[in-house]
Amino acid sequence: MPSKLICLLDLVRPDAAMPPADATLAFDAYIRPLPSLFAEAVPAGKAILAVDLRRVPFDHDLVAAHPRAFATRRDGANEAPLDPRRAMPPVGSAWARLRDAGAQDILYAPMLARLRRLGEAGATGFRFLAAHAIDAAFLSRLIVDLRADAPDIVIVVDAAGLDDRALQTLARARPSGLAVAFDPGDLRSGVAVHRYARLRPVAPVLIELPLGGAISAATAIGDGVILPADLIENDRDGVREALAHARVLAEASGAMLRLTGDGASVNAFLRTDANDVRQADHALLILANGTAIPQPIGDASRLLEHAGAAFGALEPIEGGAGLSVPLAAHAVRLFRTRGTEPVLLAEIQDASAAAASPRLVLENVAPGVEGGGFAVKRVVGERVAVEAVIFADGHEQLAAELRWRASDGDDWQAMRMASLPNDRWSGELTLDRLGRHEFVVEGWLDRFGGFRRDFGKKLDAGVAQPVDHAEGLALIRTAAARSTGDLRAALIDWTDRAKDAAADPDRSAELLLSAELAAVMDRADDRPHSIVSLPQAVDAERLQARFSSWYELFPRSMSGSKDRHGTFSDVIDHLPRIRDMGFDTLYFPPIHPIGSTNRKGPNNTLTPAPHDVGSPYAIGSADGGHDAIHPELGTFDDFATLIAAARDHGLEIAIDFAIQCAPDHPWLKDHPGWFAWRPDGSMKYAENPPKKYQDIVNVDFYGPDAVPGLWLALRDLVLLWIAHGVKTFRVDNPHTKPLPFWAWMIGDVRAKHPDAIFLAEAFTRPNMMYRLAKVGFSQSYTYFTWRDGKQELTDYVTELTTTAPKEFYRPHFFVNTPDINPPYLQTSGRPGFRIRAVLAATLSGLFGVYSGFELCESAALPGREEYLDSEKYEIRPRDYDAPGNIVADITLLNRLRRAHPALQTHLNTRFFTAYNDSIIYYARPEPDGTGMILVMVNLDPHHAQEASFELPLWEFGIPDDGRIAVHDLVGGYRFDWHGKTQWIRLDPSEPYRIWRIAPGETA
Repeated sequence: MPSKLICLLDLVRPDAAMPPADATLAFDAYIRPLPSLFAEAVPAGKAILAVDLRRVPFDHDLVAAHPRAFATRRDGANEAPLDPRRAMPPVGSAWARLRDAGAQDILYAPMLARLRRLGEAGATGFRFLAAHAIDAAFLSRLIVDLRADAPDIVIVVDAAGLDDRALQTLARARPSGLAVAFDPGDLRSGVAVHRYARLRPVAPVLIELPLGGAISAATAIGDGVILPADLIENDRDGVREALAHARVLAEASGAMLRLTGDGASVNAFLRTDANDVRQADHALLILANGTAIPQPIGDASRLLEHAGAAFGALEPIEGGAGLSVPLAAHAVRLFRTRGTEPVLLAEIQDASAAAASPRLVLENVAPGVEGGGFAVKRVVGERVAVEAVIFADGHEQLAAELRWRASDGDDWQAMRMASLPNDRWSGELTLDRLGRHEFVVEGWLDRFGGFRRDFGKKLDAGVAQPVDHAEGLALIRTAAARSTGDLRAALIDWTDRAKDAAADPDRSAELLLSAELAAVMDRADDRPHSIVSLPQAVDAERLQARFSSWYELFPRSMSGSKDRHGTFSDVIDHLPRIRDMGFDTLYFPPIHPIGSTNRKGPNNTLTPAPHDVGSPYAIGSADGGHDAIHPELGTFDDFATLIAAARDHGLEIAIDFAIQCAPDHPWLKDHPGWFAWRPDGSMKYAENPPKKYQDIVNVDFYGPDAVPGLWLALRDLVLLWIAHGVKTFRVDNPHTKPLPFWAWMIGDVRAKHPDAIFLAEAFTRPNMMYRLAKVGFSQSYTYFTWRDGKQELTDYVTELTTTAPKEFYRPHFFVNTPDINPPYLQTSGRPGFRIRAVLAATLSGLFGVYSGFELCESAALPGREEYLDSEKYEIRPRDYDAPGNIVADITLLNRLRRAHPALQTHLNTRFFTAYNDSIIYYARPEPDGTGMILVMVNLDPHHAQEASFELPLWEFGIPDDGRIAVHDLVGGYRFDWHGKTQWIRLDPSEPYRIWRIAPGETA
C-alpha cells in the first residue's frame, strides 16, 4: 500500500459531495459506495469505489443467461395475484455465487472488464466489501490482474470474517490495505494486538472509525483510518486530531505490542518501525483511554519494561501533553522513544586470568549473616549444622570439608562434609568454648574418589579395561611424586603393590578400591581447584542469652511502705519469692543517683513535691553519675551483698545501661564537649513524641570532644559494673545511639568478657532492631507486646523463625514494661494476663515480666499505654499475695520451661491447625525427636471458644486414625488421643492447655 495512503474518507451516501476544502483536513482518497458492480456513474475526482462484487442487478443479462451462477431473491413490493399468462416483473436482487468454481469461470471476465472500465473512467481504487463471502483465490486474481494494468491502483479488502487460509492467499496478491471496523472493547483486551499481528503481514490495517466517540482511540490500533464523512460536520476537532495521530503512527508501521492487561483504564500499545521489536530504531508509545471519564496516566515509563527491547526516555509528540496530565475520555496520547545503544565493555580479563579463577562454585553457606559480615548467634555446647551448595562442570567427583576454630587460636578442627541431593553438602561443628568462633567450607575436585566411583561402576558392569587399572596406578604415582617423608614412602609402597597386582585384574581391582589406599590417597590429595568460603563468625554465648526468665522490679519499692525508700537489703528479702516463681534473672532499672533539675513528679508531672523520688532514668546528680549508686539504695558493699545473695538463690542481677543524663549530671560540667549546646548556652531536653523528658538530656556521640573520650568512658562504665558482678545489661533505647558505637563497644567488652549479655530495648523499625542484633546485642525486645491476634502472632513468630533473623536475632518476649501497659491487658482482666503469660513463656526461650504483672495490674492513664501512678515516678509497694494473682501460672510456666528443652528456644515453633480464629495452636518439637510439646491458647479473654484441631500424627509416622500418648502438663494426668481430628473448648477461666505427646505407651 502506498505510504501516502493514511486516511480514506467514506462519503457513505451515493449523492454526498466532497467536504469543503480545509488546509487542516487532508484525505488521501475518498470512498464512494457503488450500489452495484455495473453502475454507470463514476464519481469525479480521486475516488475509491466501495464495491460488493456479489451484488448484480436482477435484470442483468448475465443473470438471465447464467441463472445457476446467481442466488436470486424477488422483493415483495408487488404482491398482486400472479397471472400465469404474463411473465413476472424483474423486481428483486441477484447475488453472484463467487465461492462456486463454475460461477467464477462465468463471471470473472465480465467483472474484470467492468472494473477496468471504472478505472479508466476515473476510479483510483476499490474497496471490496464482504470479502469473506468471495473465494480468496478469485479475489486475489482480480487484484493481480487490475495491478497489471494500473500498478498504483489502491485496493482495500474488508477483513471481517477472513480465515487464515484466505489471508495467506490474499497475501500473495498484496492488497493495499485491510479494512477493520473499530470496537472500543478492542482496547481493553488483546483482540486488537492479535488482529494486527494476524493482518499486518498481509497488508496495512485500516481502522474504520465509529460515528460517535473514541475517534482518536481508534487510531492507536491500525496503520490508517477510514473516516465517515458525517464526523466532519459533528466533530471537526476530533477528526483533525485523529488525522494527526494517523500520520504520526505511519512512522511506526512495524510490530505492535500491548503493554497493559485486560480491563486497564489507560491502555498502552507500542508501535515500532521494525517487524521485530528488538531491531527497532524508534517506536511510539500509544496511551488510549478506553473509558468515558478522564484517567491519570501514572508511571508510563515503566510500561517499557514489558517491551522486550531497550528504549530511552519518552517524549510527547509535537504539542502533546506530558505524562503528568490526565488523559481525557476516549483520548489518545502519543510519545516517541528511541532504541538505546547497548553497554559495551572492554575485555574484562584475558583467558589466562579466567582460567585461574575458581572452577568450582561454593555458595549458600548456612548458617550465615550477610556473607560472614556479622556473627551467627548460638550458645556454648551447641552443635551447629552447616550446609553449603558446591558444584562444578561435568560429572567430576567433589569433596568438601568443614573447618572451624576459636578466634583466639590458630588450630583448625575439621570434618568431611556429607553429600546431599541437589549439590548440597552438610557437616556439623560443636562450640565447646564460650566466645567468638569462625568456620569455613572448602570444596575441591576429588580425582581419586572420582576414579574409585567410576572404576567400581565399570567393574559392576563388566566393562573395565586394562587402561582403567593403569589410570588408578598413574594417580598413585602422581600422588607419590608430590608427597614427602613417610607419606611418600607409603605411596611408593602402594605403587609397587599395584604394579605387582596389575597382571591379575581381580587382585588389582581389590587393591585399587581398598579403603586403606583411599585413606592414604586422601592424605596426599592436593585438592585441585580448591575453593574456600569466606569465614563466618559464630558467637558462642552462654545459655542465658537464648533461654532465661526475667523479672523486673524497682529496688526503691521493695521497702513495703510508700513512706520509705527501698534498699538493696530490702531486695534481698524478696529473692525467695522471685526464685520460687522460677525466674533466673532479676533486672533493675537504673540504680544511679537521680537528678534534681526538672525532676518529675507522680504521673510524669512537672511539679514534684520535695519528697518525690523522680525518674531513675534522669541519671546524675551531685552524688555522682553512671558510675555511682543512688545513696538511698545503699553502697557498693551493699550491692555486692545483694549480688552474692542473688547467686545463692540461683538469680543473676541485670541492670539498666541508659546513656542519658540529668541536667545536673557531673559530665555536663566536666565534659561539656560531650554534649550539643544551643547558641544561647542552653540544652535541648530529650523527646520521643509525644513523650517529653524534661529531666533528661542526651550526649552527642560526635560532639567536639566525644571521640574517643565519651566512647571510652561509656565502655569503661560497662567494665566497671562487670567488675562489680554484673554480666547482663538491658540497654535503654539503643536505636537512638550510633551503630558503630555499639559494634565497637560490645565487641570490645565481649572480647574480654564473652559471658556478657546485652538486651536491646529497641521498640523501633524492624531493620534497626535486626541491625542492632547483628552488631552485637544478644537479645531484643520485640513487637510481641502488641501482637494479640492469631494471624499476627503466627506471622510474627514465623518471620522470626524462618527468615534471615533466625540466625542472629533472639526475641525477648516481655509481657509488659514500666513504659508499656498494653491495651489488651487494660481490658482483659485476669484471663488476659494468663493468656499473655503462656504465650510469652512458650513462644520464646526469653520471657520477661515487670513486677505487678503477676498481680494483674492494669490501671492506665486515660487513652494511654502507660500505667496510672507509674512506678517510674513514685514508690509503689505491693501486696504480692493479693487475691486474684497469677503467681501459680507463672510458676508452672517457668517450671515447664526448665524441664523441657523444647521450650528453651523460639526456633522450633511450628503452628498447626485449629479451626477457630480465636484459638492459637502450636508445637515445640523436642530436640531428640522423641516427643513434642503442644500449646493451645484461647486468645479471647471474655468468651469461651471451641475448635476442632489436628493432631500432628504425621510427624511421628502415625496414620490419621492412629493413637498417640498424651501428658497434660498443666493438670498432670495422662491419656491417649485416637485419630487426627480432635475437639476442645477453652473457657476464659482456663484459657490454655499444654500437652506433651509422644508415640508409645506413655508421653
